[in-house]
Amino acid sequence: MSDLLNLTRRHFLEKAALGLGGLALSSFDLGAGSKSLSEIKTHFAPRAKRVIYLCQSGGPSQLEMFDYKPALQKYHTQELPDSVRKGKRVTDFTAKASKPMTKSFVDFKQYGQSGTWISDLLPHISGIVDDICVVKSMHTDAINHDPALTFFQTGSQLTGRPSIGSWLSYGLGSLNDNLPTFSVLLSKGSGRTDGAQPLQSRLWGNGFLESLHQGVQYRSGKDPVLYLNNPDGITHSNRREVLDHLQLLNQKYLEKEGNAEVYSRMAQYEMAYRMQTSVPETMDLSKEPDYIFDMYGPESRIPGTYAANCLMARRLAERDVRFIQLYHQGWDQHNDLPDHLSKQCKDIDQPSAALIKDLKMRGLLEDTLVIWGGEFGRTNYCQGKLTDTNYGRDHHPYCFSMWMAGGGIKPGLSYGETDEVGYNVVNNPVHVHDFQATLLHLLGMDHERFTFKHQGRRFRLTDVHGHVIKDIVS
Repeated sequence: MSDLLNLTRRHFLEKAALGLGGLALSSFDLGAGSKSLSEIKTHFAPRAKRVIYLCQSGGPSQLEMFDYKPALQKYHTQELPDSVRKGKRVTDFTAKASKPMTKSFVDFKQYGQSGTWISDLLPHISGIVDDICVVKSMHTDAINHDPALTFFQTGSQLTGRPSIGSWLSYGLGSLNDNLPTFSVLLSKGSGRTDGAQPLQSRLWGNGFLESLHQGVQYRSGKDPVLYLNNPDGITHSNRREVLDHLQLLNQKYLEKEGNAEVYSRMAQYEMAYRMQTSVPETMDLSKEPDYIFDMYGPESRIPGTYAANCLMARRLAERDVRFIQLYHQGWDQHNDLPDHLSKQCKDIDQPSAALIKDLKMRGLLEDTLVIWGGEFGRTNYCQGKLTDTNYGRDHHPYCFSMWMAGGGIKPGLSYGETDEVGYNVVNNPVHVHDFQATLLHLLGMDHERFTFKHQGRRFRLTDVHGHVIKDIVS
């Protein structure tokens, strides 16, 4: 009787959540007697097994990289016409300022059999255009950095939703029991060293999913994962003994309280124990041959750089990590764009191209989806003072460029089109939710059926929107 009196509302909800969690897992058809998330069946045959997402934080300028607009030469310094802007919102930075359209400081050329236009800032990426699909017609709902990046990573501008990697960890599970399903690497760009947009850990957070699905951040230096190493005086066998006893205590707590999060706690302790061996081996680049470092560029020998992280992404992909997220900061050229953007492009050009070549060489590109892009693009008009050699560009959510490769993406394709001055999409628009729906499709998941019930509502990565862009799927 006392046990019934102690069954508070919180206890009831936790026990109910445990039951719902079991139902959620069963809906993915684990198979008779199976306990492994890695055996969860997809909705249909996947084209990709894993994802490497090269996220460029800050908003890369498509007009200096991928979206060639020679008409801006003709209209240079002329005010953006109202007929082009169509009353669309702009940021507070330029709302009341003049908006002189601005030509690019860099030249473009066509490359490969596909004839894709690429700027001179990207000589290495120009060499892989027949392996990638450049999407020029991306558009988003957000105009400022934090909500825009949150939107891309979680499907909502509001905080608290699970990130893409967490959704995939929940839905598809792990391909490697000794490394985290969702791995995160950060690097700082050399293009804007002051005031680069900060990155919040919630961007790789689990939201309302169990905590075992959150991303694990790797760091350069002695301790790649914080708190992973044993303290002084604690041996590996000591650690095993402690975990065994802790497992018994957690099991008793689980039986008493019925809290689904206990499952996550138990799984994380065990994963950390296995990572004590697997992470040092994965992060050790000393056995990589010189020709690999030469391919990725000299900075690939410097831990924590974008180049080193691209090489690390390949090593994680080799070890079947499901979702590998690289964040590269510094793409926010409100001023000094010619100087700052040139440096940012130098950061990413050779390593990004090398990653595609390396994956292809090892037979991994076929089932690895690689994504490159930021949270929005830049305006076709100048922000701040416009001179013959210098200018800046503001945030632009209405059209921008990304590229993808491998994992079922059509190679050598330039998809979508913007108007002659690069302000609006005029053909084949791709919304953020369309991008997310296509990503899930390539991994064998129907974005409309891939849901999680939370607080009485069935949530999904694409919210209530989005469709698969089948034209870019091979």
